[in-house]
Amino acid sequence: MALVQVVLRLARNPGAPEGDDTQGYVITAPLTAEGRVSENEWREHKSACTVVRVKPGDERDADGLLTRRGDNWFFHYDEPREGDDEPIFRLSDHSLAVGAYITIRENDGRENTYRVIEHVPVVKS
Repeated sequence: MALVQVVLRLARNPGAPEGDDTQGYVITAPLTAEGRVSENEWREHKSACTVVRVKPGDERDADGLLTRRGDNWFFHYDEPREGDDEPIFRLSDHSLAVGAYITIRENDGRENTYRVIEHVPVVKS
């Protein structure tokens, strides 16, 4: 199983009735044929399973790791300026197939919905 970059963009949410293509995440993770994160493959490649948060106005994009505690998945950031971990609502139950939606509780406490817009295979050099 190969790693895939999953590109998420802000979907329609309160305050963003049309969504916002300038806000999103890029997750690198191993996906099953159904588009779910493969927990077994994730365990083998944890350090390569990353996330980049993109928001306008940020000095730099926040980068971190896709992590798991118990049954819950999180985006873990290692620098204080990047904020607290962000839980991903029921990622174990959801597909990251193109067109799917997921909800992320951002470090400001708001829950926003994102749409998967693209998969990009990760090519090892």
